[in-house]
Amino acid sequence: MLSIGDRVVYPMHGAGIIESIEEQEIMGEVQSYYVLRIPFGNMRVLIPQAKASDIGLRTIIGADDISAVEKVLGGAPDLADGGNWNRRFNANMTKLKSGDIIAVAEVVRNLTLSDRVKKISSGERRLLDTAKHILASELALASERELAETEKWLQDLLKQNRAVS
Repeated sequence: MLSIGDRVVYPMHGAGIIESIEEQEIMGEVQSYYVLRIPFGNMRVLIPQAKASDIGLRTIIGADDISAVEKVLGGAPDLADGGNWNRRFNANMTKLKSGDIIAVAEVVRNLTLSDRVKKISSGERRLLDTAKHILASELALASERELAETEKWLQDLLKQNRAVS
């Protein structure tokens, strides 16, 4: 059971902090909700407690897990579906929806490196921007860094990846 102050990830939205637990009546039904404050964009999200695990809400990674993300970002891309952007887009969307930070890091790495070889589509560009936001928001909370500092660190790390030129 999650509690106030826990740092969590809400798939497709990013990381935030549970600021309260409230009862709300929505469509005639009273339920308990986690009130999640996502610092990026200062978004406030209500998540039904009863459905939190179904939605994929999870605690953020520990500081010691950051090196696993670094390793993924510095690794070789998985460009198995390199010729079919639609299949690649759907596979990447599935990874983002999983909420798994390693899968999100793979999306960021693969799309960034694909873009170096051949410019990615506008749909994939939006997907890459979303994935970067999700990744940076969790890494910022896990490392106790500011979001802007974390985004720069990610950008520098991706620039160093020479798996594809």
